[in-house]
Amino acid sequence: MDVLVVNADLGPMHRVSLRHAVRMLCRQVAEVHEAVPDRLIGVYPLPRVVRLVRYVVTRWRFTSGPAWSRRGVLARDGRRCGYCGAAAATIDHILPRSRGGANTWTNTVASCAGCNQRKADRTPAEAAMTLRVVPRAPSWAAHARS
Repeated sequence: MDVLVVNADLGPMHRVSLRHAVRMLCRQVAEVHEAVPDRLIGVYPLPRVVRLVRYVVTRWRFTSGPAWSRRGVLARDGRRCGYCGAAAATIDHILPRSRGGANTWTNTVASCAGCNQRKADRTPAEAAMTLRVVPRAPSWAAHARS
């Protein structure tokens, strides 16, 4: 279970493990903002959201979006295949890596195993496959929700 960490002004920052959230509570750098009703971990209610006690300046968050990751691509696409809409467990590079495609938000989509094998080392046009979504880089707020 992941716990959302929000800044002192309630702006979303990132997600941490439950264990990390409890450590933050013990060190008193955060407090429980939202909790699961009637569930306790020691003396603390089971947190869903923790709020930092002091405001942390995050100017770097507004200059560019979050770093690319496989987990982030799957979360951005809702674990749905970008080609057929089935459940996705892998990612696919729109421009294959063997042709110079990079690990970027705009070059990758979530993909099911069947579509990933069918497309193989080709572009979607060469494989006669159309993308159902336009891949975009997520904002920090959208990334924190996933």
